[in-house]
This record gives sequence, C-alpha cells and structure tokens, in this order.
Amino acid sequence: MRCPGMLRFTGVLTRCLFLAGLLWPCRARAAEPPVEWVEPQTGHRIVRLSRLPGSVSLYFHQNAFTPEGDKLLMTTPEGLSTVDLKTREIQVVVPRGQFQGGGSSEIEMGRRSRQVYFMQRTPTGSVIRATHIDTLESHEIVKLPRGASFNGVNADESAVFGTMNLTPRGDAGPDSSSRRMRTASPGSPRSMQFWHASISGGEIQTFHPSTDWLNHGQCSPTDPTRVLFCHEGIWQDVDRVWTIALGENDARLLHKRQGPHEIAGHEFFSRDGQWVWYDLQTPRSAEFWLAGVHLNSGERIQYRLKRAEWSVHYNISPDGRLFAGDGGGPNSVANQTPLPEKRRLTPSGNGPWIYLFRPQSKFEPATISGEPGRSGELAAERLVDLAMHDYSLEPNVNFTPDGQWIVFRSNMHGERHVYMVAVEKE
Repeated sequence: MRCPGMLRFTGVLTRCLFLAGLLWPCRARAAEPPVEWVEPQTGHRIVRLSRLPGSVSLYFHQNAFTPEGDKLLMTTPEGLSTVDLKTREIQVVVPRGQFQGGGSSEIEMGRRSRQVYFMQRTPTGSVIRATHIDTLESHEIVKLPRGASFNGVNADESAVFGTMNLTPRGDAGPDSSSRRMRTASPGSPRSMQFWHASISGGEIQTFHPSTDWLNHGQCSPTDPTRVLFCHEGIWQDVDRVWTIALGENDARLLHKRQGPHEIAGHEFFSRDGQWVWYDLQTPRSAEFWLAGVHLNSGERIQYRLKRAEWSVHYNISPDGRLFAGDGGGPNSVANQTPLPEKRRLTPSGNGPWIYLFRPQSKFEPATISGEPGRSGELAAERLVDLAMHDYSLEPNVNFTPDGQWIVFRSNMHGERHVYMVAVEKE
C-alpha cells in the first residue's frame, strides 16, 4: 500500500528534478559572457573578441596590431592567435606548444611586416622567433644567452631588443631573470644590461651596463634607434622614466622627481614617437596627472585627473587627440591616503571604469620635473563599468589603429577574456 504523503513527496521531487534539468542548461549558458552588448550606464557598445576563457590582450605598450590594422594579436589557451577586427574570425598562428608566455611580455607584432616576434623557451635555452600570421611560416632570429629576456622589435624591424640579468643566482633567487629581480630586496646588488641583435644577422650586442633594475623596455613606434625603459623599484624611491638609443651607454632621464613621495611611471610612446607620456602623482595618492614630454623640443604638459579617474595604465589614440585609461581597483593608489599614512579611503576613492579622456584647450603655466611646462585638464567619459572586475588582472587599454575602438582584457564575467569598446556612443 502506497502512502499518500509519499506519493506527494515523489511528485514534488520529480517536478524539482525535471525543472533542474531544464534550468541547468540555462545556468550553463548564462555563465558564458555575452558576445556583444551596449553598456547600459554609458551607451557604448562592447564586443567580446575572444572565444576561449583564459584569453588576454597584450601589455599596454606592446604593439598588438598588424601594419594594415586589420588584425589584433592576443594570447589564448591554444597559443598566439589573431582576431580579424571586422569579421571577428580567430586564427591560431603559434600553437601553445611553441609559446609558453602569458600575454604581458616577450611578444610583439612587427610594425612593417605581418610577423609576430616572440621568445620561445627550449630545453637548450631561449630563442627569438618570427612567424608570419598569414602563411604561418616561422624562423629563428637569434639564440639568447642565460638571463636574457625579449622586450620588443624596433620600428623598421631591423633589430630585436631586450634586457639581460647578470645578477648571480645566490644574490637574487631562482634562475628566472624576471623572478630574480622581483624577489630581490630594494638594496640587493644587481647587474643588468640591454642587448640588441640584428634580425638579418642575429649577433647579440650588449650596451648600457647598470646596477639599476632595468625594466619595461619598449621600442619607439617610429624611430628604429630609440627605446624607452624604466628603473624599476619602489616608485617613490626611483627616478623611473628613461630613454636611450640602441647600442649607446648614456641614457636620458625624462622625469626628475621634485619632492618627497612624488612618483612617475607606466611610461609609453605616442603613436608618432614624438612624445612620452606617464602617470605622475605629486605626491603619491594626493594629486593625479597624466604628464608628457616631447623628445625633441623638451616641451612638457601635465593634465589633471580626478582621484576616481586615475588609471593603472593610460594610452593614446593614433591621432594623438584622445587618451584612454583602465581605472583602478580597491587596492590602488587612488583608494589610499598619501604616504606615509597609506590608509584605505572610506568611502572608496577609486574608479573601476574604462575611461575616455579628452584634453581641454585651456592651459596654465606649471613646473614639471623642475622645468617650465603647461598644466591642463582632461574631460573624462566612462565607457565600461568594471565594478565586477578583479584588478589583479590589469585591463591594459589600447586604441585600435582606426581610433574607433579601445581593446582591453577583463574578468568582469568571471573568466579572462579580450574585449573592445566603441569610442563613440550608439
């Protein structure tokens, strides 16, 4: 004999299991980030360029675009891939087995050819390789000595360039040039230098030996002889922004700190190679600026930013008329009181947004890096809400070559993906 209560329980259980079976696919589909949508708070269209979770765009100062501007390079779980910016078609150009990097170093697209240059680690050492993104033909450029890292390829693709860490293993940790420098204490001895090699000949030449931590090496987008780099370390303790000519030993300091706790960094070239722009705070966590210096004339400009508009990285449009920023998370300098207190703000002061900045025409006289300059304002526009983004992954904004989109990476839907947002509203 069946119990009526048991019958009711069985019916309820059956309906629950049936509904769970219907709803589970919906939950699975909901976990997939949207491919395209209009940001409701800003009216700007956003497109997801990647298909595989774990995909990332390149670091903000690395060239990721073909000379024709039709394709973007990114890293995916399958390897180095390109995405057609019109058709959104994705093609693997260097399989994961041939490239082990994560997307923020040791990769760059050539600015003249349709070749991607990357560092490949092998059992016998590391080599720089170039692969044509259309034909997929690949060849070796140069073998690297122990402790060498690849930073980029110069403007006319005649040379590759990087840093070489000569610090003894016992002084700075395990045998990884980047990890050795990160784990070394600020007072630890260092021995570094730059290297460059002709793409046609492949012979390595070294220059600028230094006891400073050399980092963020990047090649000018227009001048084949010019590179930009930083003295890495605690920002308020170092004069960070430097430039040097390939093969030369004497470097030029581009910003000299003027007061306690002043910081300058995350430097990058304008697309014409004439300006170097950087994050400036006078002092740290107090006043926020985007500052620039003209490499030939020495002209200096600084644009004031509101605290919530401060960004981990900035970038500039191809025509030099607009800037973009990737905002900041709760642990950023924008959400702290100035040194030496360094207390988290309540309410929070950071702005988790992708920003578009328009320089205003009014300027006032200013002193920047101890030299005469001009001070202006930026009008900020919010493009993408990153309230759900974890800033342990830096978004790294970059304008497309036509200036109509801004590429960034985000985990705002959980997994890492590559996106782009339209500069103009719908």
